[in-house]
Amino acid sequence: MTRVQEQQPDKQPTQKVENPWVEAAKTIGLSLVLALGIRHFVAEARYIPSGSMEPTLQINDRLIIDKLSYNFRKPERGDIVVFSPTATLQQQNFKDAFIKRVIGLPGDKVEVKGGRVYVNDQPLRENYIEDKPAYSFSTEQFNAQQGIQSQTVPADQYLVLGDNRNNSYDSHYWGYVPRDKIIGRAVVRFWPVDRMGELDPEPAYAESAN
Repeated sequence: MTRVQEQQPDKQPTQKVENPWVEAAKTIGLSLVLALGIRHFVAEARYIPSGSMEPTLQINDRLIIDKLSYNFRKPERGDIVVFSPTATLQQQNFKDAFIKRVIGLPGDKVEVKGGRVYVNDQPLRENYIEDKPAYSFSTEQFNAQQGIQSQTVPADQYLVLGDNRNNSYDSHYWGYVPRDKIIGRAVVRFWPVDRMGELDPEPAYAESAN
């Protein structure tokens, strides 16, 4: 006769009570990881330290920088971009990021003359600048001075200018921005509240002889 073994009642596992400080540390840690991940790959906040982009951007404006979209498309003329210092700027001991507007794309011939900007011999109608530029510049002349065998913006590089044309340290001084130096595109101003909103929801200018 087979003896039936008596079943012992299941023992309920004792629940371990987590130290609230440990829980808080885990939550903070996870939040930091997520925040850093978003900042590194998707978007980040920046503030404007100078007047080089006035009147579009004012000192102490707070912006959201889109770091994702340039993985799927190239920078376009009119984009306001944040970029790390180029090799030339690093030699001048610049360490902080710059913010300027893209004017010249790879292969473009850019000239500044008579208070106007010309791209491929066509004047830009710019409704966002502080004042007309009081200087002259051309990619042809700049490239010749730098020993660049081209009359246009080099491949995979961009010419950028500040909207405050006469008070901006930009491409007409130090040259072009390599694509791999561009961090992202300024898309939204979130401070101050009275000027909160999207930046350049439509092109800020049109290529026109008017």
